[in-house]
This record gives sequence, C-alpha cells and structure tokens, in this order.
Amino acid sequence: MRHGKSSWKDPDLPDRERPLAKRGIKDSRRMGLFIQEKELIPQRILCSSAKRAVQTAQLFCETCGCPDTVEVLDELYMAEAEMYIRALQTLPDELERVMIIGHNPGLEFLLQMLSGELVSLPTTVVAHLTLPVQRWSELNEHTEGTLIEVWKPKELPEEIIEQEKELRKEAKVAEKEIKVKKEKKEKKEEKKGKKKDEKNE
Repeated sequence: MRHGKSSWKDPDLPDRERPLAKRGIKDSRRMGLFIQEKELIPQRILCSSAKRAVQTAQLFCETCGCPDTVEVLDELYMAEAEMYIRALQTLPDELERVMIIGHNPGLEFLLQMLSGELVSLPTTVVAHLTLPVQRWSELNEHTEGTLIEVWKPKELPEEIIEQEKELRKEAKVAEKEIKVKKEKKEKKEEKKGKKKDEKNE
C-alpha cells in the first residue's frame, strides 16, 4: 500500500514530517473498511517512519480492526525495492498476511520485481500479491509471485464510501462533544479561581 495523499500546506516542513491531506485521511479509512470486508486484514504492517505513512497506517487500522499490527521502520522511508525485501525476510514464519506501507518509486519496483508486472501505484492504492514461499527468509529478488488485484480508492464500492462518510460524521460529533466538555471544565475552573481570589481579598 502506498501512503495516502500528503499535504503541502507548510512548504517549510521537512519531507519526512509532511502529514496527510484531507483526501489522504479519507482514502486511508476507506481502504481499511474495504480490506476488512475482503477478509484480508493484515497480521503485521511494516510501515515507513514518514509521518504520512504512519498516519495512513493508523487510519487504515482504525477501520480495518488491526490496531496492534504496525511496525514502524526508519529504513523503509523512501526505501528501494531491495530494502523492502530485507524487511520482509526477517518476519516470523507464522505470519501469512503482511502489508507494507511505503513510498514510490520503491514500491512500484518491488511489485514489478515480484510479479513481473509494471503497475502504477498512486496514493492509497493497495496491490494484493501472493508469494510462493514457505518461509519469509526464502523471499528474494528472483521470487515469482502473482499479482491478484489492485484496488484504488476511487473505484471502491459505494457502500464503503457511505460507511466512511458515516464514520466521519460520528467522529465530528464526538469531537464537538469533547470540545464542549473541555470548555465547560475551563469555565468552571475559571469561576472557581475567581471565587478563590475574592475570598483571599
């Protein structure tokens, strides 16, 4: 999975620190819902340490239902295909479904290397690949995998898009409630402070 669309609002931010744009947030949630529906929830996610990739992983996991699966690795930031393979080789053999969240061009080269197919990976796109290995340590640049499918946020079923919209509405309501509670608490404390000051006078 390539990370979600990132924001360029702050031109002074280092590349690694750029957060997701609104579309990136939305698409990451949608893809999580979709992968859950496909019953392809990853047992482990290897994720680049770039902020946009980590946020993609968090939002994906929120909706996919796999919160404790993310392993953030510095070496996957703008990694080349060989580095992704090295990270996969170290995985425990009991893991059958693993996701990588990273960057282009490395991810596209990795997909081409393992499937023999040249596929474009725009932001938040997921490519489903099967690999003919019994142990992760057997994986190498010559492994001939099979590309099953490529899923793009724009092409997801309508019910997934509607589910994500509902989640967004619920999140906004919850956010508003927290804000109101916080304001009430602050006012209460302010009132308490004034009374204390008057008493001291």
